[in-house]
Amino acid sequence: MVADRRKTGRRSADGHTRLAGLLGHSFKNAATLEEALTHRSAAERQRVDATFRFGNERLEFLGDRVLSLVVADMLLAQFPAESEGELARRHAALVRAGGLAAVARKIELGKDLILGESEDATGGRDKSAILADACEAVIGALYLDGGLAAARGFIEQRWQPLISGSPKPPRDPKTELQEWAQGRGLPLPAYREVGREGPAHAPKFVIEVEVKGQTAVRGAGGNKREAERIAAQTLLETLR
Repeated sequence: MVADRRKTGRRSADGHTRLAGLLGHSFKNAATLEEALTHRSAAERQRVDATFRFGNERLEFLGDRVLSLVVADMLLAQFPAESEGELARRHAALVRAGGLAAVARKIELGKDLILGESEDATGGRDKSAILADACEAVIGALYLDGGLAAARGFIEQRWQPLISGSPKPPRDPKTELQEWAQGRGLPLPAYREVGREGPAHAPKFVIEVEVKGQTAVRGAGGNKREAERIAAQTLLETLR
């Protein structure tokens, strides 16, 4: 057991003191934070606790909903003159995987992740998808251990700069990509599903988008619409 814990980076409760300080919360139940940091690759490898058999996926599911609620509440309060559509575009931009991964990197969450050996060896601690999922799981852990106040405190601290940095609502990336193509006399962007990732109860759709003359890129999301939006945003960033 000791060897397994060392190889995957599993730590004692004291080992997460740095992270707890950045989260602004001292966990009453250290196992909740431990679960949030456990990637499925480690859970499947070790099978040390039936509670962790899904890794952090259950807490990720919860954290996604908590983040969505708190960000929506923040936007309603800060932009009273904006329409539902404008608020929705802001919300989508703030809760997508890119923002979550950026926050995870700010707090160096990768240092604390508990990964399987192969995932660790292939750079899993800096993979955006893993970091984004773990960040959501940590938010879920904060909610379970300290209630909405604990989760909200962390979200407000880390997402307020992102909100303040966008004085105007972002444009929908699919619309923007379509206009980019039309402006150059090109066919409309083509989207197609190329796969699905993750467990059956919480699949992630993988969508590929292509514009004539450009290299196709992929995006993954909890539904096809989200995956298309992420793929379009990724391609726009490449074009820029």
